[in-house]
Parts: sequence; C-alpha cells; structure tokens
Amino acid sequence: MRILHTMLRVGDLDRSIKFYTDVMGMTLLRKRDNEKGRYTLAFLGYGPESSTAVLELTYNWGVDSYELGTAYGHIAIGVDDIYGTCEAITAAGGEVTRAPGPVKGGTTVIAFVKDPDGYKVELIQGRT
Repeated sequence: MRILHTMLRVGDLDRSIKFYTDVMGMTLLRKRDNEKGRYTLAFLGYGPESSTAVLELTYNWGVDSYELGTAYGHIAIGVDDIYGTCEAITAAGGEVTRAPGPVKGGTTVIAFVKDPDGYKVELIQGRT
C-alpha cells in the first residue's frame, strides 16, 4: 500500500495551479472536467503518480471559498535547502508565514507557507 494523493478543495483553480507550479515547483500532471458532477480536478506533484504521492485540487463549479475548519493541519514537503526554498517562494510571490528554524523543543528545521486558499504547507529540511 502507498498514499496516492491528498485532496484540497479550492476556490480558484487557475490561481491554485499557478501557486503550486510557479511558487512550489510542482508539475501539473493532469486535469479533467466532470460536467455531470460540476467540478474540475487537477493533479500536481513532483513526480509521476505511478511512483509518488500527488496533490489533487478540486474545484466545485460556482464555489469560491471554503471554511478550512480546525481539523486540517498541513501538507508536508521535504526540501534540501529550506532557506533557499523560502527565498525562492517569497520571490515568486508566495507567503512564508513561519521563517525557517528549528521546531520548538527539537532540531528539525521547518518553515510554513500559506497557499492562496489559506492552507498551510510545511517545509522540512533534509526530508527529500
């Protein structure tokens, strides 16, 4: 068994695809409309779906925002150079909400980024 994907509902699919490709460096792997269900799916990732977990963005036609709720935590992405990654994210227009540094009470270096819909993305140094 393996994790296939994580799904997020988004209010503006093009804006979210742009964020995850231009700011976070993912590739748009596939996209499809479902006329009957009135939604569009976009799958993005750092590698092919056959071998890596990917992110599924779901746009329900006509819905432009969602309550994030208190149960959601974050998406975690491993990076080789967290400081350089945060600089690149900021330069590309992304918002780093927690600067790189050790996790409280530990040594693992993390940072947080906020996507256009307000979802948290955690960056973890050395977990690639």
